[in-house]
Amino acid sequence: MTTTIRTIFASFAIIVLLAAPVSAGALRTQISIVDGQWHLNGRITYIGTPAEGLLMNVRMVNAVFEDKARSGFDPDENTSEFIKNIPVYVAHGVRAFTISLQGGFPGYEGAVNSAFNPDGSLRKSYLQRVKRVIEACDRNGAAVILGCYYQRQDQILRDEKAVRIGVVNTVRWLAKSGYTNVVLEIANEFNHSGFDHPILKKSEGQVELIRLAKETWPKLLVSTSGLGNGKLPDNVCRASDFLLIHFNGTKLDDIPKRIQALKKYGKPIICNEDQKYGEQAAEAARLSVEHGASWGFMHEKINQHFPFHFKGADDDLKVYQMLKKLTTLVSAELYFPPPESNGGCRKLTDSEHVRTFVGMDLEKLFQNCFRRKNNRNFLSQSRGSKSPQA
Repeated sequence: MTTTIRTIFASFAIIVLLAAPVSAGALRTQISIVDGQWHLNGRITYIGTPAEGLLMNVRMVNAVFEDKARSGFDPDENTSEFIKNIPVYVAHGVRAFTISLQGGFPGYEGAVNSAFNPDGSLRKSYLQRVKRVIEACDRNGAAVILGCYYQRQDQILRDEKAVRIGVVNTVRWLAKSGYTNVVLEIANEFNHSGFDHPILKKSEGQVELIRLAKETWPKLLVSTSGLGNGKLPDNVCRASDFLLIHFNGTKLDDIPKRIQALKKYGKPIICNEDQKYGEQAAEAARLSVEHGASWGFMHEKINQHFPFHFKGADDDLKVYQMLKKLTTLVSAELYFPPPESNGGCRKLTDSEHVRTFVGMDLEKLFQNCFRRKNNRNFLSQSRGSKSPQA
């Protein structure tokens, strides 16, 4: 059998396998880091695009918000509204959403919004909303950056022992639930003056909590985020699996320098909070990707301040147009040669091409498909047989 015939048959087999329906129970999004790049389901993210290997994200911490003192607000309905729009965000290149067990600033003081009880135990009613979001993201091929602690809310936990217990309980819940699309953020801007407990204000405390989370479930990827200046202390960088930074207070001209300063650690750099809007936010996203860092949008006025709205790309068209551009193939030629009219053939050309773009081992495919000596008999009989397993 000539190479051309083998390649055409392989291309046909791949198309059939990719088109086959997958049962709902088999769907599972797995996030990992390989050689400093983000992978989803074992494949590098955004392959062939400017954002290859990155994790473009949006801060949606108040998608699971509650405040019992606010009458007329339905937390479950709020969560449902966000979940309904997850496919729209994903369609524009978003592959991760930051949510939090203590939310974010809702635009007013005094809100009581926490998944933790004073002793560090977890509240089932709050977790139910978090569960819905994690599983909705899973179904849509997206990851969740799950934050534990937020300034203005850590006071709910009675002491540092409860803070430690809260981390362990969170990690155990994730492990017991079997979630593979979640990474952990110990604290939002850990050195913020709004925290009361010293363990949440000092880098040494963050290192301790990161290690505690890793000891509880070693496979979980864990980090913590610093302030909006895009900087992190050395001990936090060394302890973290990935580097979480915020660009709220970082000027556009300083973004490349902030990213470059962290590259020496050889870990993925991910901004998961930048409250710039419109063209400035779009440019921050472009600069981050250009210099090798993931970028995260925070639309404080729409997504985080009450009343919360989740409108997909309509949150900020300029931002989501840029995210779409950064996560879309530069050229179809990265996947296919020219059409037949221009002397080419739309096919995958070699084993490495198939492995890279489809995640399939071509040699194993041939071994299974052509294991019988009489190829003609095999092909004539295959109509009533099951598809070979690759």
